[in-house]
Amino acid sequence: MLMVTAEIEKGAFVSLRHALLALLTVEPMTGYDLSKAFQSSVSHVWHAPDSQIYPELRRMEAAGLLVGTEVPWGARSKKREYHVTTAGIEAFRTWMNEPLVYTRERDPAHLKAAYLEWSEPEAARTQLRAHRANYNERRGEWLEKVREIDTGTSAMLEKRLAHAPASEHASIRAYKRYTYEGLIARAEHEIEWAERGLALIDELNKTDGAAPTD
Repeated sequence: MLMVTAEIEKGAFVSLRHALLALLTVEPMTGYDLSKAFQSSVSHVWHAPDSQIYPELRRMEAAGLLVGTEVPWGARSKKREYHVTTAGIEAFRTWMNEPLVYTRERDPAHLKAAYLEWSEPEAARTQLRAHRANYNERRGEWLEKVREIDTGTSAMLEKRLAHAPASEHASIRAYKRYTYEGLIARAEHEIEWAERGLALIDELNKTDGAAPTD
């Protein structure tokens, strides 16, 4: 069990490393700038807090994937700005061309759904309403990202396009849009699944009175 957990954690940090490399292929950034860029873009597909990002940047620099330089920050302080190296570019390209190794699912919402007969009906409804609300919120965020791609108002994407040959612009936009379309479809599926669950709870708990509404 410990070995499986270690492998999962190792895979998580490998993906974080390549997510950071992806951002740094746009332009050099400080850890602070990377954290902001991460939260506004990559975090939609790979969540990582600052407590993971900053140590990983140091490990990447030690591995020769990045070079850090001190740059002015405000009137008296400095920040470390990270530049991706040739080795970093090659590591990212190699990762992109390797087949993905899928890990086993860890899905608490669907795990609990399999045993909802142990819940009070209203507690089960509350959980499914929360699931629906969560994915409604995410769907809205991802729809906004598609709108930004289509209108040219995504700051990070426009920076990437500015550094890329014009011949690659169409594919860069298309792949970014394709990613968010997949996330939107996933959210819509989860919303519909939650609604079916709410209907199922009502069906299984019919009384002489009116069934609860969601």
